Amino acid sequence: MEAIVDFINAVDAAVWGVPMLVLLLGAHIFLTFRTGFIQRKLPTAIKLSITKDPDAPGDISQFGALCTALSATIGTGNIVGVGTAILAGGPGAVFWMWLTGVFGIATKYSETFAAVKYRVKDHNGNMLGGAMYAWERAFKGEGGRTPWWAKLGAVLFAAFAAIASFGIGSAVQSSAMTEVITTNIPAIPTWVCGIAIVILVSLVVFGGVKVISRVCERLVPFMAIAYALGCLVILGMNAQWVIPALEAIVVGAFNPQAVFGGALGSTLIVALQFGCARGLFSNESGLGSAPIVASAASTRNPARQALVSMTGTFWDTVIICLLSGLVLVSTMLANGDIVTGISAETITKGAELTSAAFGQIPVIGTPILVLGMILFAYSTILGWSYYGNRCITYLFGKRAIVPYQVLYVAIAFLGAIGIGDVVWTVSDITNALMAIPNIVMVLLLSGLIARETRHYVYERHLDEQDEAPIPQLADK
Repeated sequence: MEAIVDFINAVDAAVWGVPMLVLLLGAHIFLTFRTGFIQRKLPTAIKLSITKDPDAPGDISQFGALCTALSATIGTGNIVGVGTAILAGGPGAVFWMWLTGVFGIATKYSETFAAVKYRVKDHNGNMLGGAMYAWERAFKGEGGRTPWWAKLGAVLFAAFAAIASFGIGSAVQSSAMTEVITTNIPAIPTWVCGIAIVILVSLVVFGGVKVISRVCERLVPFMAIAYALGCLVILGMNAQWVIPALEAIVVGAFNPQAVFGGALGSTLIVALQFGCARGLFSNESGLGSAPIVASAASTRNPARQALVSMTGTFWDTVIICLLSGLVLVSTMLANGDIVTGISAETITKGAELTSAAFGQIPVIGTPILVLGMILFAYSTILGWSYYGNRCITYLFGKRAIVPYQVLYVAIAFLGAIGIGDVVWTVSDITNALMAIPNIVMVLLLSGLIARETRHYVYERHLDEQDEAPIPQLADK
């Protein structure tokens, strides 16, 4: 077993090596400039996200699509993932997570634009979209045939995303939920948690995108606001350590050994690697996941929903992850015993670091952590069930939907009863593998995206209806 774990860790280090970091950060920066620094349109995007557009084609509202995407992205990566990044790369990893989020806004915009532009309808008229359909439709040659390399890109993305859904969406989240519950209430067996998770997930995921969307519209705003307010209260209690925490995060990004006496982190590359990896795990910019549900939104043109979708990265990483990072680092500065525990290797996991940090805050610390973990993880399971559902449908047709859903909830149970940190590593690997075909597709279409963004966004045609017909697929 140890040999298998070592092999998985080696693969993770390889896929998240310098080439992947260059591809990911390079794409974020390139698309930021290619789209005219679309981040400056965040106020417009936030306004659009709460604007209804009932006459536009689509299955769910723009806000519903955003909440469903946020339900998948605001998960354990925002809490435990931040702790894992700090343990591996030091406080500086939080800086790289945050920076990945800032520039990743442009990538989230671009990938959503492509997905909505090239979405299709199934035989019932329901919207389908994502990188797989963009690969198929955007690069058709003479005679309307998709070249083999574009078909390969579509299949690879769908396959990697379907596999990733079992890890990042199901097992990791249920494992994290169970760990935080049993740590704080040891009398509850893991199998009881597993059964409860299966029941709660099954009640929603078998209902399809409209049911998932309705649940997420109510759950996501509540859980995000509640967690953010809880973090702000903790930061108020840690007021004298907030500025030193910010300094530790910035200094540690470039000199990890300068923070906590070198007890955390090792090199700039490690801080960069884990910050970017956990940043992608958290906000999924470049992953191609959120555009799958964005394609179901009622929107007049691709730019409107792309603007709405990019706000997800802002809320998820630029706000929530930064709050988590500040809470953890400020609490570590205020309580030297935590750093001592890390040095003595009594704290070796992200969940342990997070529990130790929040546990230092009297009365409210642990309840905020437990409630945040449970709600964040549950919502992520719901959101990713839809992503995997759409990818499985693309690969095998509608007959594969029910078997996929059954397997998905079964893996959630297995995650609850014993899959450990190795799942985080496997999820990192599959994230990278599905990101590659998605980012390549977006870069190939960046000229078109830039041109149409100029028309819709900068030349003020956001209310214009896209008249391009949405093709309908044959039943399969």
